[in-house]
Parts: sequence; structure tokens; C-alpha cells
Amino acid sequence: MTMLDQPAARPAEKAGQADKGRLPRPRRRRDMALFWFLIPGIVVLLLFHYIPLLGNIIAFQDYQPFIGILHSPWSGLDNFDVLFNGDDQFLKALVNTLELTLIQVVFVFPVPIVLALALNSLVSERIKKWVQNVLYLPHFLSWVVIVALFQQMLGGTGMLNLFLQAQDLGTWNIIGNPDFFKTLITSQVIWKDAGWGTILFLAALSRVDSNLYEASAMDGASRFRQTWHVTLPALRGLVILLLILRLGDALSVGFEQILLQQTAVGLDSSEVLDTYVFNNGIIGGQWGVAAAVGLVKGVIGILLVLGANKVAHLFGEEGVYRS
Repeated sequence: MTMLDQPAARPAEKAGQADKGRLPRPRRRRDMALFWFLIPGIVVLLLFHYIPLLGNIIAFQDYQPFIGILHSPWSGLDNFDVLFNGDDQFLKALVNTLELTLIQVVFVFPVPIVLALALNSLVSERIKKWVQNVLYLPHFLSWVVIVALFQQMLGGTGMLNLFLQAQDLGTWNIIGNPDFFKTLITSQVIWKDAGWGTILFLAALSRVDSNLYEASAMDGASRFRQTWHVTLPALRGLVILLLILRLGDALSVGFEQILLQQTAVGLDSSEVLDTYVFNNGIIGGQWGVAAAVGLVKGVIGILLVLGANKVAHLFGEEGVYRS
């Protein structure tokens, strides 16, 4: 039968093809309320995240606030000389940022996973909820409060030094010692956010089929083997996803937390890229240089996310998005 002999497509078939890929009308009506709830979040995202990206243009200007972006003279890539010519202050900030990033990825990132595994192993639901509440509480405290608490405990006149003096053991300078600064920052981050970070991992663990544990136990698997072959594979996708997102924000290591403690240890040990932008932009008035450093940091974060996501695809994981 030739093409001319074939019957024409019926109107119902044409309508079905046109509606292919669209949600059914009852479902669209049902989900419309959810779309309305999304609007405030989208507006906030546009106003405070996407529209301010236009301000990165001052990285290519000799920007002066009193004459504005439109009238500030263009400077090309002059503001990026701090990156290429090796400004000492910038290099110190870069080295400190990379060191803190490495420390936090190695020592901070695994802590919520370990805590989630420990909480999941608790038999008593009452004890589990009590421990969770205790671990979640520091997340809701501001960095101002947390830094003040650490100063009261570990400062020159804090509880620890008062106890050591009472025992004639001298004093131990922790808050103002540059050598302990990175350890102090890391311990504060763990205490504040490790408990809150367990929420996603506990949610993932709750979806693991209990029959898998029973089957592995019948096969003679120990508790360690069950964790290694059943629990950890269930968390692998989530761990890779969160690690990719962490790498995207790798060069941001705690602006407010570090800024509050800089005066005690000095800039050489505590200056990071975020505080460098603040000290040179807001305080020093070098707006273009600060914007250039922030722009480069953002580009590096995007490249890290894209690279880590590609590696995740090579290992068979979805990552942040599918290719």
C-alpha cells in the first residue's frame, strides 16, 4: 500500500500527539497551588541571587560608589593583576582557603555520616530522639553566640585557663594562638553543623529495606559487613551528591566565623578569600579588585561542580544532573 492509500490520521490521534508530554488537566489543576507557593521563592532567588550577578561588571571597572557603575571608567583586566602578579596578601588568603577547604572536606564532611550510622544503630527510639535534639541545637545558634561560647571556655580568662591556674599549671593560649586557628575553626564547624547534617543521611537510611539486613544476617554477615555491604551502598548516591555540592562551595570556608576571630590571631593565619574581599573591598575601598577575586572564585566553584559531576557519571552515579 502506497503513502497515498494510507488513511489520514484521525483527529483523536492528532490531539493525542499534541498533548504528548503535557500533564493531564486534573493533575495541572491539582498542582497549581504548589506552583503558586513556588513564586515567593523564585522572586527571592531572582532578587538576591541572579540580579546581583550583574554587579560583577565592576570587576572590569575602576569602580567608584559615588559615581556609580554607569559612569565608572573601564579598567579591563587591571583588577585581575592581583591574581596573576602574586600579591602577597592575596596569596596568603588563597593558601589559607585551600588548607581550610582540604581540612573541612577530610575531617568535617564524614562526621555527619558517622553520626547518622551511630544514631541508626540505636535500638531505643526515645534515646535516639533525645540525642538528635542535642545534636541539632547548635545549628540554630549564630556564629556570634558560638564564638562567644568558645571564648568563654578557651579564651585567656576562660574556664579552661581558670581551672589550669587554680591547679598551678599555667595557661594555655588557644583562642589567640595562630597555630591552633585552623583546628579551632574546624572544631567549631563540627560542633555547630555536624548534627544538622545527619538529617539527610538518616532519611536515606530509613529507606533501606530491612529484609536486606535479615538476609545478610542469615548468610552470616557481621554487623560490620552489613554496614559495609548494605548501609554504605545505600548512602553512596547521596554522599556523592553532597560532596559535589560541597566542592562547588569549596572556596567559601566561613566568612562570619573567621571574621569574628581575625583580630585575635592576625591576618597572616586567618585571612581567606571571603575576608580578603571584605577587607579590601568594603574596608579598603578596592571595589574592582574585590569583585575580580569574587568572580574568579565563583568560576572555579562552577568548574569544580562540573568536573565532580562528570566523575560521578563515570562511576555510574547521577550526580547533580544527568548528562
